[in-house]
Amino acid sequence: MSTPYPFTAVVGQDDLRLALLLNAVSPRVGGVLVRGEKGTAKSTAVRALSALIPEVEVVAGCRFSCDPAAPDPVCPDGPHEAGGGTARPARMVELPIGASEDRLVGALDIERALSEGVKAFEPGLLADAHRGILYVDEVNLLHDHLVDVLLDAAAMGASYVEREGVSVRHAARFLLVGTMNPEEGELRPQLLDRFGLTVEVAASREPDQRVDVVRRRLAYDDDPAAFAAGWADEESALRERVLAARKLLPGVRLGDGVLRQIAATCAAFEVDGMRADIVMARTATALAAWAGRSEVLAEDVRQAALLALPHRRRRNPFDAPGLDEEKLDRTLEESAEDDPDPDPGNGPGGGPDNGPGGGPDGGGQPPRETPEAPEAPEAPEAPGTGGPELPSQGGAPERREPEEGSAAGGAGREQRPVGAGEPFRTKMLSVPGMGEGAAGRRSRSRAEHGRTTGARRPRGQLTKLHLAATVQAAAPHQRARGRSGPGLVVRRDDLRQAAREGRESNLVLFVVDASGSMAARQRMGAVKGAVLSLLLDAYQRRDKVGLVTFRGKEAEVALPPTSSVDAAAARLDQLPTGGRTPLAAGLLKAHDVLRVERMRDPARRPLMVVVTDGRATGGPDPVGLASRAARLHAAGGTAAIVVDCESGPIRLGLAGTLAADLQGQAVTLDELRADAIAGLVKSVRSAGADRKAA
Repeated sequence: MSTPYPFTAVVGQDDLRLALLLNAVSPRVGGVLVRGEKGTAKSTAVRALSALIPEVEVVAGCRFSCDPAAPDPVCPDGPHEAGGGTARPARMVELPIGASEDRLVGALDIERALSEGVKAFEPGLLADAHRGILYVDEVNLLHDHLVDVLLDAAAMGASYVEREGVSVRHAARFLLVGTMNPEEGELRPQLLDRFGLTVEVAASREPDQRVDVVRRRLAYDDDPAAFAAGWADEESALRERVLAARKLLPGVRLGDGVLRQIAATCAAFEVDGMRADIVMARTATALAAWAGRSEVLAEDVRQAALLALPHRRRRNPFDAPGLDEEKLDRTLEESAEDDPDPDPGNGPGGGPDNGPGGGPDGGGQPPRETPEAPEAPEAPEAPGTGGPELPSQGGAPERREPEEGSAAGGAGREQRPVGAGEPFRTKMLSVPGMGEGAAGRRSRSRAEHGRTTGARRPRGQLTKLHLAATVQAAAPHQRARGRSGPGLVVRRDDLRQAAREGRESNLVLFVVDASGSMAARQRMGAVKGAVLSLLLDAYQRRDKVGLVTFRGKEAEVALPPTSSVDAAAARLDQLPTGGRTPLAAGLLKAHDVLRVERMRDPARRPLMVVVTDGRATGGPDPVGLASRAARLHAAGGTAAIVVDCESGPIRLGLAGTLAADLQGQAVTLDELRADAIAGLVKSVRSAGADRKAA
């Protein structure tokens, strides 16, 4: 077994270490969601935490880790007699991204249940993690239904497995920790709310601290055992402190004044529901116990708010998580003034950060003057050639010389990025036919979850039994099988898998014209608003998105396919315009992106959304090149929508010609709105059916 990296050897990341330790003190806090860029010790710190969790007493031979002092009365391996057990270290169980529902909750042998009446249950990862840690790396990439199951078990402290009326229940209480890189996509707000605490982590910008990180990591890689031995004393001291805080926790007093501060804070930040209030109360109590006090102070409430509220403030995927600390301090002061019996230690210096150095090694929280707040995303480089355009000291962007052959002072000059118009609700755009991609909410697919449409013989392990079809298959053979009692004699060949139809997610690739013909500020604002609306729709339907832009002399992949729609929105916001219209280059670049994605994920079907006025300029026969590039997409079966951005009294209808070459559908910006797009999906499907017939 490999030697884990010591928790106390992690450099910096005070908020991360504190949140993990608070959950180790009080698992009822509800777990931790760790958000941050890659390479910031997220996984290292989580895996190191398991060494600090006290050993657990378990019933010998119980696969569900029952406590011998209070065994679970409905344990599938029970009943157990109360008495002595065996001690073992708390487990740290990792949930793989590709895990199935049966691997998570456990598998029930339907054949034995039907034929023998035996609940033959194979425990899953939830049972393994009971009374330990369940770690989900890249939790934002986990299928939604698995996240729902996981968070339900964490909230109820139990897991339920039901298959065709046969059910099994077992205890599942664990410390839930999830990590994610926001660049790869966000969790839905409903799922974010189920995590007790959230922490934003980022790499230090201090050279000395970065040197310490590298030095310690190199020493660990050279000799893990020797490195861990050098930190054994610190690890032992921290482990003892966790035990002491656990013992102190039941005696910590949460006064009415503090509860009023918690309620006032949640109300001031307009947090939905009451979960935030409960989590803040439990976190503040754990903070007091961690600091060795028997009473909760205002500083505990402040720190609890910084950990428990930021992720509950998101209203849509383009909102950055965070908390206004000035508003927080003002709210705490106002609520303290209303308290007739304020705590004497609520002023500066009376909080739990009085220990040396702050953070988990000192007083239990980082220094107040340097709280870790989520950083605004860095502005991406402007698409195009030559890298980013840096503003001059006066704030105006550098001007570019008009391109050869362009109108001076018009389309050839790069324009300052225009803000997006107000987003609106769009009607659903779907890919025609039936897919088998990842679960989502866009196009029709054959899926494990959804409406039952029929039955088939199982391929591999049976997961969803079609009971009526199974009985129908077994019934003609009962006499030959010697049936004598009321039970049905069922063989493996009789079992039928339920065939279900659900919805899949797709890859929505935006191909956006950023040339000079689109540079009118009002038009580009409307175009960006439309794309932003479609991005929001893609987020809600759990799609992957990508962004290709074209202007000047070439096309560029502004954002490779990703699950992060907020990253796409950031790229869109910084998109400049100007130059010629290399439409063919944009379509060919999109073809290259889709070709690579088909090799990476052949089950995910693409939907290409081309946003253009249909003009093509630059080079010999630009219109003919664009037409041939469009027919290349049509030959590959790519579903396409052309959003026609042409405006003015004179319209050439070039976008419609492009849509015909793509064998797709053209819609105007006005028709893209939900209240004006009623026939679009039907038209897209009809186009797909005509393509198949041809």
